[in-house]
Amino acid sequence: MKAGRFKQWAAGIAAAAVPVLAFAQAADPKPWQLNMGQGVTVQSANAYGAHMFALWVCVGIGLLVFAAMGYAMFKFRKSKGAVPDKDFTHSTRLEIIWTVVPVVLLVLMAFPATSKLIQMYDTRNAEMTVKVTGFQWMWKYEYLGENVGFTSRLDRKSEALRQSGKVVSGQDHEHYLLDVDNVLVLPTDTKIRFVITADDVIHAWWVPALGWKQDAIPGLVNEAWTEIKRPGVYRGQCAELCGKDHGFMPIVVKAVPKAEFAQWLAAQKARNAPNPAPAPAQPAAPAEAAPAEGAASNTAEAPTAVAVAG
Repeated sequence: MKAGRFKQWAAGIAAAAVPVLAFAQAADPKPWQLNMGQGVTVQSANAYGAHMFALWVCVGIGLLVFAAMGYAMFKFRKSKGAVPDKDFTHSTRLEIIWTVVPVVLLVLMAFPATSKLIQMYDTRNAEMTVKVTGFQWMWKYEYLGENVGFTSRLDRKSEALRQSGKVVSGQDHEHYLLDVDNVLVLPTDTKIRFVITADDVIHAWWVPALGWKQDAIPGLVNEAWTEIKRPGVYRGQCAELCGKDHGFMPIVVKAVPKAEFAQWLAAQKARNAPNPAPAPAQPAAPAEAAPAEGAASNTAEAPTAVAVAG
C-alpha cells in the first residue's frame, strides 16, 4: 500500500512540474519535448506567448477545481458523519459565477490572440519575396526578382538508407529524413514574404521554428511572411498527406547574416548567368605598302623614254 501511495505522489509531483519544465525548449522539436518550442521569429514568439498564457490559465483552473474536490472529499466524508443533501437542486449564484468567469477568461485570451493573428497575415513592407512550389515529392524555391531558383529534395544518404530495408539509427544519419540536397538560404533580421502554391496535389510548407504552417494548393497562391532573429539551420516537413512519399519531402532553412546572404546570392546569380558569347574576332589591319624607291624612279623616267622614242 505504501509503495502504491508513493507512486501516486510521484506521479502528482511530475504532473505539477510539467509547466516548469516547459520553459526552455529548442527551436526545432526534440525527442520527448513536453512543450511548444519558442522558435526564432516574431510569429513563433507570439504563438508561444499565447500558448503559455492559455497554459497557465488552464493550470490555475485545474488547481482550483482539484483543490475544491479534495477539500470536499476530505471535509465531507462519510467517516466524519457527513450526510448528503438530497433536497439540493441548484444555486443561481453559482450558475452565474461559473458562466461569467469562463466568458471573461475567453475574452481576455481573445484580444491578444486576435491582434497577433492579424499581424501574422500582414505581408506588407517585405524586403524580399520567395516563391515556394510543392511537387510530388520535392520543393522548388525561387527568389523573385533575382533570377535565382532551385529544387530541394531528400538528400541521397537518407534516400539510400530508407530503401536499404535496415533499421536506421542516429549513428547512421544524424538528420535522417530531415536533410535535403539544396537548403533554402535566408537572411536574418529581414522581413521575407512567401508566396506558396503547388503543381500537382495539396502540400503544406511547415518549419516549426518559424512559427507557422501554410498550405500549398494547386491553382491558388497563399501568402506568409517571416523574420528570423537568430542564425542557424531549421528543419521541417510537408504537413499535408500528399501521396506515398509524403514523409520524404523535408524542408531545411539556413538563416545567415545579411552580408553572408548577399555573398551567397551573388554566387548563385553568377552560376545561373548564361555564358557570355565570345567577342567577334577583329579583322586584321591591311598592311601599309611602303613606297618603293625603284617604282618611284621608274614613274619618273617613263615620260623621258617616250620622248626619246618620238
